[in-house]
Amino acid sequence: MSDTSTKTMNMIQAINSALDVMMARDSDIVVMGEDVGYFGGVFKATEGLQAKHGKTRVFDTPITECGIIGVAVGMCTYGLRPVPEIQFADYIYPALDQIVSEAARLRYRSAGEFTAPITVRSPFGGGIFGGQTHSQSPEGIFTHVAGLKTVIPSNPYDAKGLLIAAIEDNDPVIFFEPKRIYNGPFDGNYDRPVTPWSKHPTSAVPEGYYKVPLGKAAVVRPGNDVTVLAYGTMVHVAAAVIEEKGIDAELIDLRTLVPLDIETITESVKKTGRCVVVHEATKTSGFGAELSALVQEHCFHHLEAPVQRVTGWDTPYPHSLEWAYFPGPVRLGEALKRVMQD
Repeated sequence: MSDTSTKTMNMIQAINSALDVMMARDSDIVVMGEDVGYFGGVFKATEGLQAKHGKTRVFDTPITECGIIGVAVGMCTYGLRPVPEIQFADYIYPALDQIVSEAARLRYRSAGEFTAPITVRSPFGGGIFGGQTHSQSPEGIFTHVAGLKTVIPSNPYDAKGLLIAAIEDNDPVIFFEPKRIYNGPFDGNYDRPVTPWSKHPTSAVPEGYYKVPLGKAAVVRPGNDVTVLAYGTMVHVAAAVIEEKGIDAELIDLRTLVPLDIETITESVKKTGRCVVVHEATKTSGFGAELSALVQEHCFHHLEAPVQRVTGWDTPYPHSLEWAYFPGPVRLGEALKRVMQD
């Protein structure tokens, strides 16, 4: 398999390819989680991996998130590089103690004798009618924890390259996968739900090994009038609104929240003088608050208007009002209009 040959993949296929490539390169990599083996995962991200790499390297676990991560921590102290899957990000909370108290601190409490090269994969966010227990966006919890890295791709190419980089990293990485775009983009209407499996992207993804470095944002669209910061699904929402409104906006896909590419953000905001932050999670204590503070700290004398945040509502996830919860064209358009008028 050539590292330079490419294939059209959606995000699920790109993630599967990353796991396959890395397991072929490194026998210390193991994949574990609920239904990841024979069944291939609820979203089929691990489909075919057990048949190819064996039951000792791709295996099912009991329904115990705390146990999954606890075992993964033990594995890494013996030299393995576990890639556990938490079936939905909503289920990750029972594992918080193992992630925060063990994985994130292992390097420090052992004075560097041990590391925790764990990559915790998990689908997150809404868009599939999953309701309150299958749709949450808890990234802000993990960006708060020293010792963790948090990664959120927005497209198949980045998903594979970032996952490979995460697996090779010697520190624990929380790898959130926006399931709303697992199998393709939208039809352009972001105010209503569309069948999430109905349309596949045309993304050329290398079939072999490559990395997208952690801590480096991507300028999706250059512009001069306002900087829009987004990640995951919201990159596509923001791109659609910017195009619809005809705004000369610079759209930045953060890709990794920790480590954060503050240099790219600062350079852009100093150029445009305005900034809008978009994310799906709730507003209060969301990662947008950190971004707003950093922009103010680094770019205060260049700002022509207050930083605007467009987010999910500060409510429990509303199953029946899912599409009203998402930041969409109306709310993002209003924020862009406000920041441009100030």
